Amino acid sequence: MTDFADRHGIRHALPAPEAEAQVRADDRGHVFHSWSAQAQIDPLPVAAGEGSTFWDYAGNAYLDFSSQLVNLNLGHQHPDLVAAIQQQAGRLSTIQPSMANDVRGELARLICEVAPEGMQKVFFTNGGAEANEYAVRMARQFSGRRKVLSMYRSYHGSTSTAISLTGDPRRWANDGVDTGTVRFFGPYLYRSPFYSETPEQESERALAHLEQTIQFEGPATIAAIIIETVVGTNGVLVPPPGYLQGVRELCDRYGIVYIADEVMVGFGRLGEWFGIDAFDAQPDLISFAKGVNSGYVPLGGVVISERISRAFDDMPFAGGLTYSGHPLACAAGVATFEVFRRDGILERVRDLGERIVDPTLRSWVQSHPSVGEVRGRGLFWAIELVKDAETREPLVPFNASGADAAPMGAFAAAAKKAGVWPFVHFNRVHIAPPLVISEDDLRRGLAVIDEALAVADQAAAG
Repeated sequence: MTDFADRHGIRHALPAPEAEAQVRADDRGHVFHSWSAQAQIDPLPVAAGEGSTFWDYAGNAYLDFSSQLVNLNLGHQHPDLVAAIQQQAGRLSTIQPSMANDVRGELARLICEVAPEGMQKVFFTNGGAEANEYAVRMARQFSGRRKVLSMYRSYHGSTSTAISLTGDPRRWANDGVDTGTVRFFGPYLYRSPFYSETPEQESERALAHLEQTIQFEGPATIAAIIIETVVGTNGVLVPPPGYLQGVRELCDRYGIVYIADEVMVGFGRLGEWFGIDAFDAQPDLISFAKGVNSGYVPLGGVVISERISRAFDDMPFAGGLTYSGHPLACAAGVATFEVFRRDGILERVRDLGERIVDPTLRSWVQSHPSVGEVRGRGLFWAIELVKDAETREPLVPFNASGADAAPMGAFAAAAKKAGVWPFVHFNRVHIAPPLVISEDDLRRGLAVIDEALAVADQAAAG
C-alpha cells in the first residue's frame, strides 16, 4: 500500500512513525470527539494526504472512498486551493463581515452565476449546519410563520434548529430544542411507506402525503419545507420523477418557502453545480457548504432568491457571524471554480458515474446475495445490504450498534485492510470518492468494495 507514497515522495515527507504515539496520547487525553462514547473509540492518526489518498504514520495508504465526510470534492492538498489560501493569507488573512472584501464578493458572484435563475445573493456561514439554521431563520422572518417541515430520513446538522429538523436517530437526544419542526415521509421506493410499485406512484403518493401534512398542520403556520435534494447520509435517496417539482408547486399553492439542502450534493457531487439542476426544480433558498471549497477552511452559506432578498432591503436581517465570508475560505472557493472549469470536473463526474460506477454497482445486485439495491448519480451512490433480497430485511437493524452492527463493521474492516476507507451507515455502503479521483483508482476502489462484500454475503447467509 505504500508504492504510491514512494513514487511521489510522500513517504519521505511523512512524520517519523514514533510521532504517532504522541498524536494518540494527545487525542486520547484531550480531544472530545463528535457523536461518540469517548472511551469506546480509537481514531486513526492521519499523517498526510494527496489527491484521493491519505496515509497513516506507518505509511499505509488508504483510498478515500468517502471524501472524508463527503466534503473533499477536490481531494487532499489540491495545489491550487493550497496556493490560493497561502496567497490570501499573505495579503489579508481576515476582515469583519460588515466590510466589503474582494474574494468574498467574487465568490458570491460566482455562486449566483451558476445557481438557478433568480437567485442573486449569498449569506456566508461557517458550515452546513449554520447554513440550514440561517436559511430557516430567513424563511421565518420573511414569512412571519414558525413551523418548518422536514423528512424523517434526513440530516441537516447538529446545531439547535438543524438537529431538530434532522430525522435520523441523532435527533433523539436533542428533541425539543426547536419546537417548530414537523416531519413527514419522503419518497423511498425500495422501502416505500406508501406501498408504491413504480417511481411514478411513489412520487404521486409522497406528494399527496406531504400535502395532507401541510393541511393538517395548517398552511398559514408553515414557514418552510427543507429537503435534501438527494438525501445524503440517510440513504442517497434520489427523488423520483416529478417529486421536487411537486414540492415547488405545493410551496407556491400554500405560500411556503422551499429550502433545498445542498450541503452534501452541491458543487459537483452529482455532476452539476447544484444538485437541483438535475431535477429541474426551483427552490427559494439553497444551503451549501462542503464542496464549495472542499472544507480547506470552514465555509458554508445560503443562496437567496430575489423575492426573499428584496424583503430585507429595508428590514434588517436578524442574524450574523463573526467569520461570515472569511477571506481564506472564500479564496479557496474562488480557486475551486477555476479548477472545476479548467479541468472539466462536472463533465468527468457525469462520465465516471455513468460509465463506471453505475454498471459496476448494478452488476453486484446479481453477483452478491447481500446487495438488495444500488442507487445514485454522479459520484454519489448507496449500496443497500440485506439479509434476504426477497424480504428486503436489512443486514443490520435500524440504528444498530455494538454486536448488532458487527456485519457492517466486518465489511468496513475488510475494505480498510485492502487499502480503501469506506463510508458505512446503518445497513448501507456509500460510494463518494473525491471528484478528482483517477479512473484507475476508482476501478481499484470498486474492486476492493466488491471483494469486501463477500463478508456481507457470509453474514446474510447466516
